[in-house]
Amino acid sequence: MFREMRRIKQLLSEEDTIAVLERCTNGVMACLGDDDYPYAVPVSYVYHKGKIYFHSAKAGHKIDAIIKYPKVSFAVVDKDTIVSEEYTSYFRSVIAFGKARITEGDEWDEAFRALVEKYSGSMPEDDKLKKIRECSRSHVIAIDIDHMTGKEAIELVDAKK
Repeated sequence: MFREMRRIKQLLSEEDTIAVLERCTNGVMACLGDDDYPYAVPVSYVYHKGKIYFHSAKAGHKIDAIIKYPKVSFAVVDKDTIVSEEYTSYFRSVIAFGKARITEGDEWDEAFRALVEKYSGSMPEDDKLKKIRECSRSHVIAIDIDHMTGKEAIELVDAKK
């Protein structure tokens, strides 16, 4: 169903792919938007228990698109160093394909806690808990991943050898 990566030598291991998702702080979710135009939107996210989670207002283009057609892709760029003399960049990135859905109940709570922890790690625990208790104005969206690959520039692959 999903294409194999053409430049297989540049494929990141599953461990390295997950490390990129855990390390990065923002990605771009692409979905089918209004009038079937592609809609790509940057989001802050957390990779937690094999899923991608992000928060969202309860209404808007993103939510309408996910409800209408839940298949999405999600991309993050971990490294993108321009190397002028080679007319290229040394990159590392991940792309995931899956189905997005609105979380509820315990999953909403656990995912929201994971988001708060990622983006407020140095804040006192009481402040984190207060933020979680006070939040009722947002959805937490889960992307259940069906397929995921990581890729890096061949120069980065060669440098590891």
